[in-house]
Amino acid sequence: MRFSVVILSLVFFTSGYSQVYRSQQPLVHTFSIVAKDERTGEMGVGVQSHWFSVGTSVPWAEAGVGVIATQSFVDKSYGVKGLALLKKGYTAKQVLDQLYKADAGREVRQVAILDAKGNVASFTGKNCIDYASNITGKNFSVQSNMMLTDKVCKNMAKSFESSAGKPLAERILLALDAAQQAGGDIRGMQAAALVVVPGKATAQPWNDRLVDLRVDDNPQPLKELRRLYNVHLAYQHMNNGDLAVEKNDMQKAMNEYNAAMKMFPANLEMQYWTAITLANNKQVSKAIPMLRSIFQKDANWKELTRRLPKVGLLTVTPKELTDILSL
Repeated sequence: MRFSVVILSLVFFTSGYSQVYRSQQPLVHTFSIVAKDERTGEMGVGVQSHWFSVGTSVPWAEAGVGVIATQSFVDKSYGVKGLALLKKGYTAKQVLDQLYKADAGREVRQVAILDAKGNVASFTGKNCIDYASNITGKNFSVQSNMMLTDKVCKNMAKSFESSAGKPLAERILLALDAAQQAGGDIRGMQAAALVVVPGKATAQPWNDRLVDLRVDDNPQPLKELRRLYNVHLAYQHMNNGDLAVEKNDMQKAMNEYNAAMKMFPANLEMQYWTAITLANNKQVSKAIPMLRSIFQKDANWKELTRRLPKVGLLTVTPKELTDILSL
């Protein structure tokens, strides 16, 4: 807090914009990327900062509309207002022009906007703390302020451009890693976030966040963000397996659960549903050793197994059920 008070005091006494600095505008000095996958249309934001819960301030995204990163002396309204203007059909540059020209504190803002057509626009105020810069390229913008070196944005841009063909979320993570390798935030690391949305909105807005991950407080936030992304991928397989079960496609369910289990072999839930799917595929003999190991580690899974036949999620014979529950 002392650092924040000092900075706020300096700005108050040395600029004509003192009236715009308020406690609800956090000092989020950071590096970030907004980007679009030209092939899939997906759009995403990635960010890392030495500021608690950066994912609640910097990244803003809406399927079929665009993505925004607002940082430095953050004005969160850039996210809300920016998406609303994009939704009305304004381009990224038109939106940015409207927002910062109306902002008395624009010289301490850093903002990047990407619209659904891939247009990008970014702005770094002249009073952002060095090293501060931004680079725009085809379908992306990278921006950073209060960096240890002046190579952060260059590294991010190079990483993104050289990772073409990989999934967008992966490319964003690689760009964030490249930023940190160039020195990153001069204060160190604390929080990170990754958001990816489809290029087109669907009739199911609740499904329009393809990736939505946050690390609020961690000494190695990028490593933790990568770990969470891998868990996310594994649970995508789990979700696909559940959908296959709903459609009674047990072979597909088996394939999806197996894929998840291979990614996280120590995860009991992934092991469990793989074993249950084996049992439902008339491979009880293969399921039993797995279930025995799971039950020994946590008896609650046995109790859950007892409840599955009632709702049709375990379709073994009474004798097979008895054998399973006797493990």
